[in-house]
Amino acid sequence: MTAADNAAYTGTAETITWLRHNRIDLALHELRAATDPNQRPLLLLHGLGEESARIGTLDVEWSGPIYGLDFTGHGRSTIPVGGGYTSEVLVGDVDAALAHLGPVTILGRGLGAYVALMAIAARPDLVLGTVLADGPGIAGGGVQPGTPTLVFPAPLFANTDDSPHVPDPFALVELARDVRPPDYAQSLLLLASDVSPLNRLVYVSAVARPEWLDAIVSQPGVQLGTIEDALGYFAGV
Repeated sequence: MTAADNAAYTGTAETITWLRHNRIDLALHELRAATDPNQRPLLLLHGLGEESARIGTLDVEWSGPIYGLDFTGHGRSTIPVGGGYTSEVLVGDVDAALAHLGPVTILGRGLGAYVALMAIAARPDLVLGTVLADGPGIAGGGVQPGTPTLVFPAPLFANTDDSPHVPDPFALVELARDVRPPDYAQSLLLLASDVSPLNRLVYVSAVARPEWLDAIVSQPGVQLGTIEDALGYFAGV
C-alpha cells in the first residue's frame, strides 16, 4: 500500500500500518504526527459502521501521535466470511494495536467507547486512560431479549482495491445486538481499577446513557467531563 493509494482513498497522504489478528488484517491509520515526541499515542476507536479515515482526528488537542484503528469488518480491515462479531472480538483488534504502539490513551466513539472500556480492563498497564464519547452503536443490544427473527445479510467478501469499502452487513446486525449487562460493565471497571496506576481511569463525555454506561458513571475512577477536559488530564499522567 503506497502513500498515493492511501491518498486516493482517504483524501490524505496518511500512513497505514497493517496488523495481524488471527486471520484478519487490521488497518492502523496514522492520522496525525506528534508535535511532542515524548508524548504517548492517542488511539481513536470509531463507532459502529464507521471507519478511521472518515472520522479523522475529531479536531482533538493531543501532542503525541494520533492513530485510528479500523475494527474487523470496517474500513480497510479484512471482512471475514459469515460474521461472528462480538465486542470481545474487537478487543482482540485493539490488543493487536497495543502490541504495536505500546502504552496509549484511548478515545472511543459509540461502539468504540464500549470496546475502550473492555480494553482498559484487559490491558490496564498499556491503556492509560479512556474517554467514552457519543457515536453509533453506543447502546448495543441492551440486556433484554431481542427479536427471535434471524437476519442473514448478503455476504460481502474481503476488501480488495477494487471492492467497495463499506462495513460488513453482518457487523452492523450482530454488533447492534451485542448484549451489555450493566454489572458486566461495572466488573470491567473494577478489574481495571485494581491494576491501573491511575486514579481516574475513565472520562465519560457521552450524553447518551445506555444502561451499561449509566452503571459506571458514579463508580470510583470515573469522571464526567468534555473530551477536551479528559485529554488535558490524561496528557499529564
